[in-house]
Amino acid sequence: MTATTGVLTTATPPPVAPTGQHHGLAIVLFAVIVLVTLGITLWVGRQGSAEDFYTGGRDFTPLQNGFALSGDYLSAASFLGVAGLIALYGYDGVLYSIGFLVAWLVVLMLVAELVRNAGRYTLADVLELRLRRRKVRAAAGGASVVVTLLYLVAQMVGAGSLVALLLGTNSAQARTWTIIAVGALMIVYVTIGGMRATTWIQIVKAFLLIAGSVLLTVLLVMRFHGDLFDLMRQAARHSGAGQRYLEPGLKYGATFTSRLDFFSLGLALVLGTAGLPHILSRFYTVPTARAARRSTMWAIGLVGAFYLMAIALGLGATALVGSAEVRHANSAGNTAVPLLALVLGGGNGSTGGVVLFALISAIAFATILAVVAGLTLASSAAFAHDIWAGAWRARPRRGGEADGKPTEQQEVVVARFAAGGIGAAAIVISLYAQQMNVAFLVGLAFAVAASSNLPVLLYSLFWSRFTARGAVWSVYGGLVPAIVLVFFSSVVSGSKTALFPGVDFHWFPLENPGIVSIPLGFLAGWIGTLTSPEPADADRFAELEVRALTGAGAA
Repeated sequence: MTATTGVLTTATPPPVAPTGQHHGLAIVLFAVIVLVTLGITLWVGRQGSAEDFYTGGRDFTPLQNGFALSGDYLSAASFLGVAGLIALYGYDGVLYSIGFLVAWLVVLMLVAELVRNAGRYTLADVLELRLRRRKVRAAAGGASVVVTLLYLVAQMVGAGSLVALLLGTNSAQARTWTIIAVGALMIVYVTIGGMRATTWIQIVKAFLLIAGSVLLTVLLVMRFHGDLFDLMRQAARHSGAGQRYLEPGLKYGATFTSRLDFFSLGLALVLGTAGLPHILSRFYTVPTARAARRSTMWAIGLVGAFYLMAIALGLGATALVGSAEVRHANSAGNTAVPLLALVLGGGNGSTGGVVLFALISAIAFATILAVVAGLTLASSAAFAHDIWAGAWRARPRRGGEADGKPTEQQEVVVARFAAGGIGAAAIVISLYAQQMNVAFLVGLAFAVAASSNLPVLLYSLFWSRFTARGAVWSVYGGLVPAIVLVFFSSVVSGSKTALFPGVDFHWFPLENPGIVSIPLGFLAGWIGTLTSPEPADADRFAELEVRALTGAGAA
């Protein structure tokens, strides 16, 4: 995570976080965001069944679900992390946004309608339609919990960076208490509100995020009188890297290893979205597969427009703030957009600057709250519906009979307790990852999703010979290598921004394991199927194929 350090070469004083009485405005806006989201949760949060808790009653329109999908996807990694990477690394940072956007084409073409027809609440429901084994459901549920936990860490790290900037401090204590507070809020949202409240929070957040991005982009373009080439020249001048800022290689082009790392990252970003549990679960909130496809098309339009603006904002942060000051405020660049808002509003000490800074910071905070709610819901559903009800409670007893099937009310209660446990785990891990770029952390979550969830999903939908052993091997064959390789990479040890910077036990040269773990996931599923003692059930595959393609019998 090293790069050339930029030098700000402008006569304008570098922006700093608002101080003194100006903190009050931003804190008030943060409080308003929290109160509004809590109000939405209490207003629509009554659930009468597991279907209400997991899917919100399946009565959202394609437009509403498209906004919610984009809200789930446009996380702190998008609003804070991607713009920060562009501010620090220029062209190489732009590549992140391209990977995030292209991934939606994979979702649209391969999984949106089929998953909506074949499943009920989670990814494991799709698998169970043809692979009715407890171990398959347990493997899929466990992988979903791991993926969402990694994603949660990224959002909470972003929250810590944001509030620390708001308070004008780099103190670890401010970031720590912010992470704890966000964790507590996300537990409240899920345990009280379920999917219906989470969806409406996502819709409101997506609207605010797009509106805030449009406002900043318009102000930025006006600042440069519509001359985007001048914007790029100013960005290069204030990047500290000169023309190299606008060319490939500032972060990923120095060595063969760094180029390979970029390819691994791109592979994870493009393939990982189709395996993200909180994205897949959102296809169940609409009444039909056609609505799921239209939701995805709305999401593609919204996400595409946002990333075009994110590129401009990242360049604007470098041009008007400078890479050095962005890095000084947060070493990973996570606060580039709020600093840019301060400059566009009028600069240090100006009322307009403080107001715009506070507004954009509040929108970013709303983004984080909404995404962590969706992630926590997806992970608690995976634990309660797949691991507890589908695998543990369904295990044979000594007499050969299975435990009694839990009621929907029992399952929802377990999901609420699971939300608390997963939230606590995310808080603890986030406290160790505070210096990492949130977009980079999300890249790891995408790699694990693409390695464990995507292979088993595609094999189940399209390969008639796929077996239960192949499914279990596919999940663990991608999940375990991905986690092991990350653990023995410079992400965990051996670098200043590692989880444990004081030790060095890394041997894997890449920061993102996707290039190795994704093929291993597909390979393990193939080998497991070929060596399976039981042949595939042709009737169950035919049932899945008819239901996935036509919607006959879908929930």
